[in-house]
Amino acid sequence: MKRTALALSAAVTALLGAQAHAQSWSLAAAAAPYKGTTVSAIFLDRPGYKAAAALIPQFEKETGIKINFEVVPYESTNQRYVLDFTSGGGADLVLSDVVWIGQFADAGWMVPLDKFFKDPKLADPALNLKGFFPVLLNSFGTWNNKVYGLPFDNYSGLMYYNKCSLKAAGFSGPPKTWDELLKVYGPKLTGGGKYAFALQSRRGETQSADSFMRTLWLAGGSLIDPKTFQPTLGSAASQRGLKFRQDLMKYMPPGVVDMDHNEVVNAFNQGTVPIITEWSAFYPTITDPKQSKIGLNCLGVTTEPLGSAGLKPALGGFSLGVNSNSDAKKQAAAYLFIQWITAEKNAKAYVQAGGVSGRQAVYKDPAIRAKYLYVDPMVKSWSAGTAVPAFRPRFAEWPQISQIVAENGTKIMLGQLSTVAGAKTIDDQVRAILTKAGYYSGKKLKLQ
Repeated sequence: MKRTALALSAAVTALLGAQAHAQSWSLAAAAAPYKGTTVSAIFLDRPGYKAAAALIPQFEKETGIKINFEVVPYESTNQRYVLDFTSGGGADLVLSDVVWIGQFADAGWMVPLDKFFKDPKLADPALNLKGFFPVLLNSFGTWNNKVYGLPFDNYSGLMYYNKCSLKAAGFSGPPKTWDELLKVYGPKLTGGGKYAFALQSRRGETQSADSFMRTLWLAGGSLIDPKTFQPTLGSAASQRGLKFRQDLMKYMPPGVVDMDHNEVVNAFNQGTVPIITEWSAFYPTITDPKQSKIGLNCLGVTTEPLGSAGLKPALGGFSLGVNSNSDAKKQAAAYLFIQWITAEKNAKAYVQAGGVSGRQAVYKDPAIRAKYLYVDPMVKSWSAGTAVPAFRPRFAEWPQISQIVAENGTKIMLGQLSTVAGAKTIDDQVRAILTKAGYYSGKKLKLQ
């Protein structure tokens, strides 16, 4: 009885201590030792970063910490980070693509965030890691069971469609399946200089991720077997996906192999293409009257179509972490900004400024759900059992493999390689890379 009373007393004391800490903690007090510190960052020229830039002055005013960001093209960002990290430098804030987290974490370039979570002077009691969508925290920020980054600028693949164009063609809504898009919508919506669909496929990460991997997953295919790590592009399912993409090309613009996100979104905005699958992050661009002729009355947004494997939407985006090369003051100041920009209390302002938050609570807000058409399908796409955490492998070898997939995926689309020959070429080269890395010998854990 005495032990029970002592245990109860200790629990009460701990609870009261936690409550006192929660009530006493403030951003201004936490940031006081770092006032005047400048934190460097790399941003992209995308809506989510413009949204963050709009909020940064508030953070700087409250903390006295300066956030100095440089806008860099996505295509050169990974190479820039690798060069900077290996030379002992780099931006204090680490913007990690979902497919860079394994590379950066394995190399020791990012600080495990539990260093800051455990520091009561820095850790906001309202952080609430469980408030993020689990698939986002696990995919974008976690590697080998350690959290290295908090979800920021997160995407789901969605289907945008022009309701007015579809209605004029006799359709009451968008295609529910990829097969329906190919066999029913494609023929009827293509002609007279217009095309039913556009799939961003420019050589590079756009080809390997948005085009190649998307068509694999919809047919139940994959790049590698998740258990053995053996390449699987020669499988019946993977071949179905690659052949489907070839069949769909007859209903896409002739130059689709060289179309990136901006070109696809612009084709949709100008009314040339009535159906696209694009990231949720492009919603602000599609609804901007200065850039789009569609108008909200004609805009429809839903999940990607169902494939033979069900709903397997594209998953992409970034996390924000801390550079291991930075000094202690810059690391602490960088963490305070990451914690603040991804906080639940700031999620609504971030979304209203044009960003896509990884927080669950903000999308339960009736005003947010009513205003932003992408919310419901995006939330559904991020739900358990639907989202594919390893939509692209997140291991350190992905950037190298991505180049191989992009090169040969482009050749397949152009008809320079058959799907079978292209698959074998990629499989052979991927196997060689994974062999050298040590995945088959047991030297390296099969994590992706």
